[in-house]
Amino acid sequence: MIFVALGSNLPHPDYGDSPEVLQAALNTMPAFGIEPVKVSPFYRSAPWPANGDPDYVNAVAQVRVTEASPEELLLRLHAIEARFGRIRTVRNAARVLDLDLLAYHQERRSGTFTLPHPRLSERAFVLKPLQDIAPDWRHPVSGEGLAVLL
Repeated sequence: MIFVALGSNLPHPDYGDSPEVLQAALNTMPAFGIEPVKVSPFYRSAPWPANGDPDYVNAVAQVRVTEASPEELLLRLHAIEARFGRIRTVRNAARVLDLDLLAYHQERRSGTFTLPHPRLSERAFVLKPLQDIAPDWRHPVSGEGLAVLL
């Protein structure tokens, strides 16, 4: 299974507030060869580190892609972010859209591109929505289930 985290804490001039941005991003994915299969409910979470920015709206989607390596999928996700006006500045900055590749089947990689996502296990705003759509999923490195990770 392939999982993508979605997040937003800034409105978009065409799509509206963060929940509408996430829905628009999901609707845009098929044009990039990414098919959302399951999508968690949307959750609101405080920014980290706490800095006075607006709360985030987060979700996780299980997706299907055809003939795309993890690297190609990540490039497609970055292209969707760019289409929504994402400009990468400082880490943890407020953003209209953030798409993270959490896991690509059971692949494990390290270096400039890490799978599963290196901070997946530390983020309740990712783990809870992931549990909603894949309750039996186990972390490819630790082997721990989502109940333990949460």
